[in-house]
Parts: sequence; structure tokens; C-alpha cells
Amino acid sequence: MDPVVYILSSPLLWITLILLYTLKKGIHFVPQNRGYVVYTFGKYDKTLSAGLNFIVPYVQNVVADRNLKEQSLDISSQSAITRDNITLAIDGILFMKVTDAGAATNNVTDYKMAVIQLAMTTMRNAIGSMELDECFQSRDAINATILAAMTEATQPWGVMVTRYEIKDITPPQSIREDMEKQMTAEREKRSVILTAEGVKTAAITEAEGLKAARVLDAEAAKAEQVLAAEANKEAQILDATGKAEAIRLVAEADAAALSTIGDVSNTESGQSAVLLTLAQDSIAAHQAIAKQSTVVLSDGKTSDNIANTVAQAMAVSSVLNLTP
Repeated sequence: MDPVVYILSSPLLWITLILLYTLKKGIHFVPQNRGYVVYTFGKYDKTLSAGLNFIVPYVQNVVADRNLKEQSLDISSQSAITRDNITLAIDGILFMKVTDAGAATNNVTDYKMAVIQLAMTTMRNAIGSMELDECFQSRDAINATILAAMTEATQPWGVMVTRYEIKDITPPQSIREDMEKQMTAEREKRSVILTAEGVKTAAITEAEGLKAARVLDAEAAKAEQVLAAEANKEAQILDATGKAEAIRLVAEADAAALSTIGDVSNTESGQSAVLLTLAQDSIAAHQAIAKQSTVVLSDGKTSDNIANTVAQAMAVSSVLNLTP
């Protein structure tokens, strides 16, 4: 008998092959971040987690392999009408992950397609509740609204939407032209405002500079007046001090002269000198009066007094001349 035919006809070989196949169907090595969905007699039983797992062959079957990592799904461009009846073309990107592999298999036919369709519907609803300007200014609000609505809707599917972002919002060509004109007008307006504010600031700065200069000039003039007053005061003090010193010196000289005269007048010759001086002064006084007027009034005794005074002065002079 042919050996090959013998081996193939051996019951032991077939039993061994069936055991190996059964063992293979009963042992599963699940990779990290994967979930194997197991059915028992066609009914969901459990989800195999990462690592070595055993199932009952022919009774239990792995019917789905779900990726548990976070995934990104592109939301293709679609039309949406705003509250003020402007048609916009919007596209976005969605991030999601499967949290329950059994629900993602049993509760929805294609969870990725379902999530994409839900995102598109939710995005149109969000855009329809806003006006055109709000759509451009409130992207974060639109993203948050879509995310909140999808989180609640996808929970029964075993899917969690982690993030949604609008990539681009494209208005019609006519609207873009109007927006460009508006932006140009707004920039020109801001330019005019900035120019006016610059002129205003310059004028204020100049006025403040003039004010400061006037204040400094006034302070300088005041300081100059104070210094002049102090200098005048010092000059007056010095002048008064000089005059007082001169008066004091004259007084001291007069006092010294009087003291000397007094000492000399105690002698006989001194008394004679005093009488001579008095006589000379009297004659000089009469001469001054006579020069001032051609008429000299007298009480009748003036001539006698003058004569007496002259006589006494001559006598004193004679005495002084004779005195060795």
C-alpha cells in the first residue's frame, strides 16, 4: 500500500488534526487595545480583553474584532443654512473611541458610519441656530454644542466622542466679496481712529509740555525774585551795619574830642581857648546872617554882645600869643 494513502487513511491522523484545530479555535491571544466580541450559540456572551483567553470551541465564536484606540474620522464638506439664510460649506474632523466593543457590535450596524452621519446632522442643526457672523466668531461654541449632542447620542452604541473640530467654513463667493469689503472698510476706520488718537495724544503731550515749561519758568522767576530780595536784604543789612559803624566811630571821635576838650578846659589856657572859639563862632554866625539878607534885625544889645565877644576874643588871643 502506498505510504501516503496509508497515512491519510489513518484515523489517528484525523483525530490529531481535529484536536489541533479545536485547540486553535479555543485559544485566543488578544492584542493590546483590542476587544474580541464572543457569541455563544449566536448570542452575545462576553468581550475578550488583551492577553491570553480561552473559549469553548464550536460553542463560542469570535464574531468581531474592535479597535479600542482613539480614532479620527473626517467629516466631508456639506452645506448648511444659517439663521439669516446664508448657505455655508462646512467640513470637520471628529475624534472618537470605542468604550464597549459589545455595544458597538450589537447596537449599531456600522458605528463609524453612524457617528459620521450623526456629526453631519448635528453640525447642520448647530449652524442653523446661528447667524453668519456668529458662525465665524463662535467656532468653539459650535464645537462644544456638537460634542455635547453626540456624546449623549453615541452612548448606547458603546462609542465616546472625545473631540470635534470644524476645519473650514466657506461662504458663497458673493458673501466673501462683501466680507472683504467690510473688512477693508473696518481697517480704514481703525486707521482713521488710530490717526485721530495719535493727533490727540500729540496735542495733549504738547500742551502738557507747555504747561510744565510755564511752571518751570514761573518757579525760576520766583526763585530769582527770592534771591534778589535776599541779596537786597543783605545789601541793606551791610549798608545799615556800615552806617551804624560810621556813626559809632563818629560818636567815639566826638566823645574822645569832648573828653580831650574837657580835660584841657580845666586848665587856664584851655579856658582861654574855649572863650576864643566861642567868640569866633559868634562872629561867624553873625557874618552868615548878614550874607543872607541886607537887613539885619537886632534887639539893641547885639552890638554890645558882639563887641564884648570880640574884645574877649582879642584879649584871649593876646594872652595866647604872649604865653611862652
